[in-house]
Amino acid sequence: MVGGGGGGPLRRVGKYEVGRTIGEGTFAKVKFAQNTETGESVAMKVLDRSSILKNKMAEQIKREISIMKLVRHPNVVRLHEVLASRKKIFIILEFITGGELFDKIIRHGRLSEADARRYFQQLIDGVDFCHKKGVYHRDLKPENLLLDSQGNLKISDFGLSAWPAQGSFLLRTTCGTPNYVAPEVLSHKGYNGALADTWSCGVILYVLLAGYLPFDEVDLTTLYGKDDNEDAFEDETGPLTLNAFDLIILSQGLNLAALFDRRQDCDKLQNRFLSRNPAKVILSSMEVVAQSMGFKTHIRNYKMRVEGLNADKTSHLSVMVEVFEVAPSIFMVELQRAAGDTSEYNTIHPKGQIYIGQ
Repeated sequence: MVGGGGGGPLRRVGKYEVGRTIGEGTFAKVKFAQNTETGESVAMKVLDRSSILKNKMAEQIKREISIMKLVRHPNVVRLHEVLASRKKIFIILEFITGGELFDKIIRHGRLSEADARRYFQQLIDGVDFCHKKGVYHRDLKPENLLLDSQGNLKISDFGLSAWPAQGSFLLRTTCGTPNYVAPEVLSHKGYNGALADTWSCGVILYVLLAGYLPFDEVDLTTLYGKDDNEDAFEDETGPLTLNAFDLIILSQGLNLAALFDRRQDCDKLQNRFLSRNPAKVILSSMEVVAQSMGFKTHIRNYKMRVEGLNADKTSHLSVMVEVFEVAPSIFMVELQRAAGDTSEYNTIHPKGQIYIGQ
């Protein structure tokens, strides 16, 4: 519903007056909104129905909504209601103003024992409530823990959450963030969702008290203590596949040699490189390295945003990374610098530490 007034048109969705965009992902935008009946501020997650259907995410969205309706707890971001139009779905969420716990750690380093204890107790209270409802988060990490205006912790992002299928005790989908995921999740033998979440909570407690990760290898083989396995990061959909015309457009002067001649110097590849590693392994490896360098990462659907202050804490660096499949088992990685110093960008350029190799 669109409303107007002396100050110009105002967009309305039901009883909510919609304002600025406060977050944006691959399939959704998050907007600030206000309940015109109560004056309460909310976060409105706006999803496009056609994109959801095209990317076969309908069941995932339904599951996330059902789970958030179920887990009403002071330490879990509250779902107020869900609205829909012919083209859009609107998920109305509690508006959290204090940012991510991750940001607090980045700014201040390790926390005091008293602060760490408080956050950990709130985390365990929220996670325990979820588990009693049969819900397992599966992606617990400081980036998914928000702080309200009073400094209280709120668990968010239930996009990877699940409950065991009826009659089945073990979960089998491999998912999560490498540094926080429990070893048994990678075993392909099934795992207990509650125990896997508990492992992640333990890693979070370590980060709160130490200011760095307990498991922080730049190489996934070392990190996991096992060989890379293409099935270890199984997902329903793969990276975008490039056809011949896409490759021609990407190449300079219609010359594809720059993409495929591995004998050339990496400098000539500019912002792209090739790898035979699985797409998920590529992104996870780059995420581990970026985080070890103090940068913050966000991964969604084979795209990753890397951002944070440079080593001197004098400027902000922002880099977009996307993985494309150019042939079976051959992937192209493209990096684009959105903001920041060129020299700092070169530290995570393919010729630098994040280069994955053949």
